[in-house]
Amino acid sequence: MKNKTQIVLIFFCSFFFQKKITSQQTSRPNVLFVAVDDLNDWIGPLDGYKGVKTPNIDKLAKQGMKFTRAYCPAPVCNPSRAALLTGVRPSTSGVYQNWHPWRIAMPDAVTLPQYFMRNDYEVVGISKIFHDAYNDSASWHKYYPQQRQLTPPKQPMNGFGNFDWGPLQVKDEEMADYKHVQWGIDFLNEKHNKPFFLAVGIKRPHLSWWVPQKYFDMYPLSTIVTPKVKSNDLEDIPPAGVAMAKRIPEGQMNEANRNMEDHKFIFENDKWKQAVQGYLASITFADAMLGRLLDALDKSAYKQNTIIVFFGDHGWHLGEKEHWRKFALWEEATRVPLIIVAPGIAKPNSVCERTVNLMDIYPTLISLCKLPPKDGIEAIDINPLLRNPKQEWEHPSITTFGFGNHAVRTERWRYIQYEDKTEELYDHNTDPYEWKNLATDPKYADTKKKLSAWLPKVNNQAAAGERRARPQTAQDR
Repeated sequence: MKNKTQIVLIFFCSFFFQKKITSQQTSRPNVLFVAVDDLNDWIGPLDGYKGVKTPNIDKLAKQGMKFTRAYCPAPVCNPSRAALLTGVRPSTSGVYQNWHPWRIAMPDAVTLPQYFMRNDYEVVGISKIFHDAYNDSASWHKYYPQQRQLTPPKQPMNGFGNFDWGPLQVKDEEMADYKHVQWGIDFLNEKHNKPFFLAVGIKRPHLSWWVPQKYFDMYPLSTIVTPKVKSNDLEDIPPAGVAMAKRIPEGQMNEANRNMEDHKFIFENDKWKQAVQGYLASITFADAMLGRLLDALDKSAYKQNTIIVFFGDHGWHLGEKEHWRKFALWEEATRVPLIIVAPGIAKPNSVCERTVNLMDIYPTLISLCKLPPKDGIEAIDINPLLRNPKQEWEHPSITTFGFGNHAVRTERWRYIQYEDKTEELYDHNTDPYEWKNLATDPKYADTKKKLSAWLPKVNNQAAAGERRARPQTAQDR
């Protein structure tokens, strides 16, 4: 009888202990992690372009906190995403370009989704989270690969390569991003016994800017305003910066090729308004896809217990500084949207003006989800800013593009130092468009000295010295 009583007690203790663990698991917050490709600050909450239509991003910002000074670790897809997802700076890893395999450079890195897997989360990835060529199978319980993007069989030459755009005579349902988001919706409609980390990538507004006709119709050419620019804006820029603007390989910039590439094509063919229209249409299409995902979350059983992180992986130029695309260290290429909805922590419709970096997402999510702290993350937990966005903050944001090239961004200043030690300095209090380079003015020597102290102390050449694993393709751009 005594043995039978002991067995019953052991059974009930085991039952209640397991029930307690299950309760703890389901009470931990879920994470909806939304990455948008090549989205700059042309969204309603950041006022980057007057008249842009982003109703769903606007709505999301009102639910949580928007960061007005968020910046990318690198103005390129692969190194930016690798840094965010591993917590390791590009200058430390040596992953500087789209053709540098990040997992080879960091074989022992524990990625953000891997860390959630290790802490008993159900982890699912959809579409582009890591760079296309280097998705990491070890980081997902399940992964849904990116579908082929729709473009016309014969593209009219708006630009060249994948620098192209135009309306498609198709329904939203035929677009790859629609299918990607539908997988996310299906996941949210399922029952989950564990907390989950759901990562959904939205590819537009990455080139090419082909989206359904209705999104182009929202932006008639007669209403398009091109970005504010200054003539001869590159006159006070070091040659290393001019080479970036013109997308000329390092060491090959000369007078003959100063006016190559995208900007020359746009001007010679009078395509500036059309290009802006294509980018805006693609943004609004991406916003519509986000809206479908957020609507599904609102209707799900997980609405009240899900942290949402929404971000663009880097910025984008549309003619500023005679530059198009990313691949530069100025404001347009490095400033990104970042919105975090953290129920019970970040007040709805709150704003943070402190400088933060996308890399800070990793330690912040660990903190918000009450996971054990992780060593080796070169980023800052911004959970305190979610609770008090106006608190003192002495952490500038660092962006790296290529070996030895860095930008330091504080709330007032942007300081750029290239590998050859040439410099740029901009005062955003008086020069928000970064039109006047102050770096050669002796009265700013102390400012430059203070800012340069934040430059990375490690500049790893390992990955930079590797030959390309494959020829550059459209996805590298």
